[in-house]
Amino acid sequence: MTQQYKYDEIKAHFDDYISDLTDKEIRENIDDLHHDIFNNDYYIIGRYEAKKWLGDEVFNIIEIIKKYEQFNFGEINTDFSEPEKIVNMYVYIVGEEIVQDYRDQLDSKEVA
Repeated sequence: MTQQYKYDEIKAHFDDYISDLTDKEIRENIDDLHHDIFNNDYYIIGRYEAKKWLGDEVFNIIEIIKKYEQFNFGEINTDFSEPEKIVNMYVYIVGEEIVQDYRDQLDSKEVA
């Protein structure tokens, strides 16, 4: 996938979270990593902060969310009138890719 909006920022959030975990904790909770990092708390809180974070990319982000939800759920559930919901769903989607890349790296280390 091409470099996504604010990918590095979202990846840094992931890296900060796992830096507090031991290798054992990561391996024991690998299936819950995405949920724990990107679904337990809001990434951005506050309408103003969310609007600022989305910037000029808001419509591109909405399109990404629509495609993701349509493909994965068969319907669109995100409330696009709430900037917080848009940011947090987008971060959830990008987070899924980040976690999968991390898991792939772990798997390749185990194989080597």
